Formats: sequence, structure tokens, C-alpha cells
Amino acid sequence: MKFSGPLESQRLSILLEKAVSREAQMWKVYVPKYLNNQDTDVSPAQRDEVIQWLAELNSIFYFYPETFSLSVTILDRFLALVKARPKYLRCIAISCFFLAAKTNEEDEIIPSLKDIVKNSNCGCSSADILRMEKIILDKLNWDLHTATSLDFLHVFHAMMMSSRPQLLSNQLKMNPTQHIALLIRQLQQCVACHQLLQFKGSTLALAIISLRLETSIPDWLALTIDLMKKAKIGSLQLIRCRELVARHLSTFPSSQPPNALYIYNPCKQTLVSCARGVLKQCSSPTTEPEFIKDTTKRIGSTAAPYRCLPASSSCKQASAKRKVEEMDVDDFYDGIKRLYNEDSSQESVGMDAVTSICSTNLQIKEGSISPCPPLHPVTVI
Repeated sequence: MKFSGPLESQRLSILLEKAVSREAQMWKVYVPKYLNNQDTDVSPAQRDEVIQWLAELNSIFYFYPETFSLSVTILDRFLALVKARPKYLRCIAISCFFLAAKTNEEDEIIPSLKDIVKNSNCGCSSADILRMEKIILDKLNWDLHTATSLDFLHVFHAMMMSSRPQLLSNQLKMNPTQHIALLIRQLQQCVACHQLLQFKGSTLALAIISLRLETSIPDWLALTIDLMKKAKIGSLQLIRCRELVARHLSTFPSSQPPNALYIYNPCKQTLVSCARGVLKQCSSPTTEPEFIKDTTKRIGSTAAPYRCLPASSSCKQASAKRKVEEMDVDDFYDGIKRLYNEDSSQESVGMDAVTSICSTNLQIKEGSISPCPPLHPVTVI
């Protein structure tokens, strides 16, 4: 979706104002609970574990990221109001997940409740989920509409693209879809951290965007301050949230492939005689090439791994391939001979090629791997 022009900017401003107003009404300050009994109180670690389980279910059922974000919001709102036992936590989580799916997903996409119970391994029955749904809706006053952190992430990203449409193509070298997908993955990792519950969804979304922009563009601070003023976010809260988000994301592996370095260790090679008396280099069938992978050494800032060429398989395959090449070469030189009426060109070229290959292979046999001339010491005059 493209956002450019004053009309689109005005619409985004209206969406942001509505989301901020809705968040101010629904959000409550997170108060950490002191566990008196592990059997009767849900610990923060158990809360994070069940959210990671919901993320896996969301990918299994191919639901939207909005469904996962809404299910986490419903779960946190319910746990803030009710003192739940750990043995009922999965039943509560799957009920919140089913409510979010019925809110965001299409009817033909949502599986039946029996399929959800079977594929999720939640440990409860369909009747248990239906009863838990009724309890959740009663505690939340049947109001599931709220502004999630993912909603703010979409609005902030669209406003950023509206003000600077050439930002991604010129500096980040990616399209808007790839960029927002990367931010969504980071957000899903952050919502599974109970330490970040003390911040609003708008603050968390802006912290993730600003951390990403800080490593990508030089004027990230001006763009962050502009979005912070529009969302009415305090600077101290944003700074604290950025520190915790950066610390939490550093524990996860990078989403991009590392710059791997492959070093080729040549195997033992022998020289055998092939057609036309040319010595051909073949690999020993009993030896295999060895590769040493070094993931710690990086070359520059771009992924440019060294790749090696596969070793030759056998002499029979090489000789058959050489026969085909010889036929192609003969046809090629026959055409040149007919074009320039030169009869001796084929023989001279063929002898030159044979001589050069033989001399190269003899150097290899003697121990000189490189075809370059030997190096001489530098004399100072």
C-alpha cells in the first residue's frame, strides 16, 4: 500500500489519533505480581512461554499477525483482572487465540474447534474452551476492540513512508513489504517478554522502528522525534523502552544469513592420459574435498561467501564430456576454415592447445599448482 500526498497523510493522522485515544482508555499500568504459591499463581516466565506457544500456533494455522497480536492483548488484559492458576493457562490462551481468530480471520479460514484442540495439544476439550470464552468475554465486558502494538507499527511505518517515500529504496535497499515483515518479526519476539509490559503498545512499536532506523539511516533521530510528537509519547519512556528492546533482541540470532567463509582444501590429484595424448587432471576416487566453514570472519558489511567448484567425478565421465567438446570444437574450426579458406589453421590451433595444456599439466605434476610464472626475489640497486 502506498501512502503519498496530503490526503493520505491526513488519513494516517486520524488513524493515529483514534489508536492513541483507544489505547489511553484500555491500557492499564502493569503491576508485577509477587508469587506466593507456584500452584496458584501464574509466573511471568509461564506467561512468556505460553505466548511463544501461541506464536507457533499462529504459524501452524497460517493466521494473520494481527490475530496473534490481538490474542496476546486479550490474554494480558484477562490476566491483569483475574488470578488464574497455571494449570488453566493453556486453556485461557487457546480461548483468547480462538476469540482473536474469529475477530480477524475469514470464516472459511478458521478451522473447527475440534481441529484446533487436536492440532494445538492444549490439553483441554472443546467444551472447556467454550466455557472459558464466556468467562473471558464477561470479564472484558465483551469489548475486544483495542489498539495493539502491531496497529501502531503499521501506522508508524506508513507515516514514515509517506514523509520519505524514497527512504527504503535509496538507503535500506529493500521494499516496504520486506521492511515491515522484519519489524513484525521483531515485535513478535518482544511481546513474549514480560519486562516490556510496562510500556504501551505505541511506545514499543516506535522503539522497534527507531532501533532499526538507527542502524540504517543517518537522520533517524529527527524521524523518531517527529513520530514521537504525533503519538504523544514521552521521551523518557521511549529511551527506557529502547534499552530493554535492544537488550532483548540481542539474545536472538540475526534474521539475515551470516557472511560465511568457505575455504577449499584441494584433494589429492593425479594425471592420467586421455585422448590426443593430453594429460588430464582427475581427482582420486578415494579422496573427497574438504571444506572449512568460518562463520566468525566477515568480509565488509555484505554477505559474500566464497563458494567452491565441485571436484571432477571420474575419468570416464570426463573422457565422455571431452569427446563432446572435441566434436563441438571440430565443427567450430571447420566453419572458420570454410569462411577464410585456411586449411592449416585447424592443425596449428589444435597443436597449440595441446602443447599449452600439456605444459600446464606437467607443471602441476612437478608441484607448481599456479599457472603463473615463478616469483623472483627483488634486487635492490
